[in-house]
Amino acid sequence: LARLVRDRLYYARRHLSRRTFMKYALRGYLLAGSSVLLTTLAQLTMKWGMIHLPHFGLSWFTSLMLLDNKAALCMVGSGIVAYLLSMFCWLKALHHLPLNRAYPLLSVSYALVYLATALLPWYQESLSYSQTLGVILITFGVWLIISRTPEN
Repeated sequence: LARLVRDRLYYARRHLSRRTFMKYALRGYLLAGSSVLLTTLAQLTMKWGMIHLPHFGLSWFTSLMLLDNKAALCMVGSGIVAYLLSMFCWLKALHHLPLNRAYPLLSVSYALVYLATALLPWYQESLSYSQTLGVILITFGVWLIISRTPEN
């Protein structure tokens, strides 16, 4: 698999100008970034929706109670739609980037969700030193992987 990726990059560099190759890679990073942002949005909207839904079971009475909470159901539904759009962006990003470059970018969504739930007042989640250190390490690791130049 690594050889296949290396050969594909070699072929792309050999047959595309440097400017075209950079534009191709930039498009991949933009699509991967869009996927990360949509995944973060999906997590946040589904969390908000689930906070505002009552606890439910399988009884008919509970399903009627869910219909009274249309805003919360819409938020959960919009989170699912955001996940679908995120998957579309991710598949397009994989077309433009090798997997060993694109996959670490998904970790950024963990950091974004953690920061958003701690900073946005309606989630009321707190920051902790250990979780913040973990987010910093994740971000640093992604930066190390992405900033590394591929071997020729």
